[in-house]
Amino acid sequence: MANLINELITGVVESVLKEVLKKSGVKTTTSKRQKRQTRSATTGRFKKTTKPKAAKPAKKQVSRRRTTAARSKTR
Repeated sequence: MANLINELITGVVESVLKEVLKKSGVKTTTSKRQKRQTRSATTGRFKKTTKPKAAKPAKKQVSRRRTTAARSKTR
């Protein structure tokens, strides 16, 4: 009788351990590539990265006015 209970408990414990240790469905993110650090030519130490310049706002597009002659032509 004791052998039967012991076998039952070990079976339950093993199944619970398998469930806990099973891989979860979470996808891991891929590793991001790192930029190479540049060294100073004189000191040999790593240079501090400078902030990139702010992008200039886009220029407003100026549409060209079609002349009367250009509008009267058939396309």
